[in-house]
Amino acid sequence: MKKLLVANRGEIACRIFRSCRALGLSSVAVYSEADAASAHRLAADEAVLIGPAPARDSYLQVEKVIEAARQTGADAVHPGYGFLSENAGFAESVIAAGLTWIGPDPQSIRDMGDKQRARQIAEDAGVPVVPGSRRFEPGDLDGLQEAAEAVGYPLLVKAAGGGGGIGMRRVDAPGKLEETVVATQSMAQKSFSNGAVFLERFVPKARHVEIQVFGFGDGRAIHLFERDCSLQRRFQKVIEEARAPGLPDEVARAMAEAAVRLCEATRYSGAGTVEFIVDAESFAFFFLEMNTRIQVEHPVTEMITGRDLVAMQIDLARGSLTAFPQTEIGARGHAIECRIYAEDPAKMFMPAPGPLTIFHPPVDMANVRVDSGYREGDTVTPFYDPMIAKLIAHGGTREEARRTALAALAAFRIDGIRNNRTFLMACLEDGDFVRGDVHTGFIDAHRTRLLAA
Repeated sequence: MKKLLVANRGEIACRIFRSCRALGLSSVAVYSEADAASAHRLAADEAVLIGPAPARDSYLQVEKVIEAARQTGADAVHPGYGFLSENAGFAESVIAAGLTWIGPDPQSIRDMGDKQRARQIAEDAGVPVVPGSRRFEPGDLDGLQEAAEAVGYPLLVKAAGGGGGIGMRRVDAPGKLEETVVATQSMAQKSFSNGAVFLERFVPKARHVEIQVFGFGDGRAIHLFERDCSLQRRFQKVIEEARAPGLPDEVARAMAEAAVRLCEATRYSGAGTVEFIVDAESFAFFFLEMNTRIQVEHPVTEMITGRDLVAMQIDLARGSLTAFPQTEIGARGHAIECRIYAEDPAKMFMPAPGPLTIFHPPVDMANVRVDSGYREGDTVTPFYDPMIAKLIAHGGTREEARRTALAALAAFRIDGIRNNRTFLMACLEDGDFVRGDVHTGFIDAHRTRLLAA
């Protein structure tokens, strides 16, 4: 492997290019017309225009991405996250073109991409799953009310092919069930070309805890500890940390063992994340899904383990990484990641695109890492996800990491667009967060006081 194309944009493309440079690999960026002057285009050794601004006409065009690899002589493709990263057909097309795919086997992507299929695989591997129903295809409502009663209220209607918090709607009573299912089926069909949904028990006070795993493709796998991703809005994460605060050691260990067991049973290859819902009071945990890609929040794991997960992905794909035992992975201190978005927290976190007239990350602070795909003078367009940066802080303890994150956010100068920087600071300063009393309803429950801070 000599030259790697990143089939993505923005922050994650820039981050992968850093690992390419460290490994001595040449890099290729693909970009849309909206990203003609973007940081990720300029961060690569070569760049290829692949289409107009809308992702469906550029970053989601499989043939255009593969043609860019042919045109530049790239011999490998890394998908990043989002876009085509969990598209089994794309992985197969990359492999069929004679290129090295930096990711798991396409069948693993396909199996885990179907949330119901993933639940069954997890159950077969002895991993506890949230009570759920059969799938309901568009137009199929037969036995829906009975299925809901068996699952229990409150419940979630979930798109079978969804992900990233998209395609989930909560239902608290029978009267709203049918219309919610029909609406979710319609949205899922438009978003994922798969209108199937299923019902899943909603845990009222829950934590979202995930295990970073790495499989060697031969039935062996390791974990790199857990991350707590409970602070969310609209089912999407905004603050993540490693390790999970207040999680009993025996629970964290059992979750990690379950995640590794799932990887071993499926002969998983490369980096992945096994996500669990954890009852915040009993600490009972249940499998939610597995993401077959690098995660947005992977830096907190890198900060506590000292491992470059992207480099590990690349080295495994090119045959220079062999299986090693769990005992070689250790954890040091605590890390917190804050996702900085161009959005307006006061208006239900609606995206707020516009020009970054001032953009000065705290680049020289000790124990702080900033991953971004933007520079001062760039414009945040309405075409893509509005995340403009990730700020990651490390400390010997959670409190040290929290204080470092606060200081770094305070030093981060952003102007020209509305953003959530001060809202993130309010979250970090909130008494419940300081005590580690985090759960998926944290932001909704405290929104008024967080906005007033």
